[in-house]
Amino acid sequence: MGLLLVLLVAMIGAVPLRSEQQQLSTKECENLGFTGLALCSDCTTFAEYVKDPELISDCRKCCTEDSADAMSKVIYSGALLEVCMRRLVFYPEIVGFIEEEKDKFPSVKVQYTFNSPPKLILLDDDGESKETIRIDNWKREHILQFLRGKVKQSADI
Repeated sequence: MGLLLVLLVAMIGAVPLRSEQQQLSTKECENLGFTGLALCSDCTTFAEYVKDPELISDCRKCCTEDSADAMSKVIYSGALLEVCMRRLVFYPEIVGFIEEEKDKFPSVKVQYTFNSPPKLILLDDDGESKETIRIDNWKREHILQFLRGKVKQSADI
């Protein structure tokens, strides 16, 4: 029994490297909620907050290797938090963010789109969409941490 428990803990704690896994198609990644989560370093950051090995594995199957020039330090000019107003009742963490935290991020706008799952659309200096990340199961503090690290804190868009 003890050996079985040790093996189970080792299997759960091990997150395989991307090179050991197959790459998923863009459509498969989008269906998993990883639309635009481009860099594998983002999966590493994601793993700090989400302790689900299967979800981290899926993230690594959808990412691309970071370049040596610190692409993981990309900061976006702004973001749209897109969500369906009718579905908000199913996402209390996102409601909490919108009602209590969103004003801390002047470059983040909320856009209500019918039937849209909750997602962050990250924007460049021209206001063009560069990355889209679904945030269905994110906690409020994860949204805050992600925005602090990836979006400029000024309202230039």
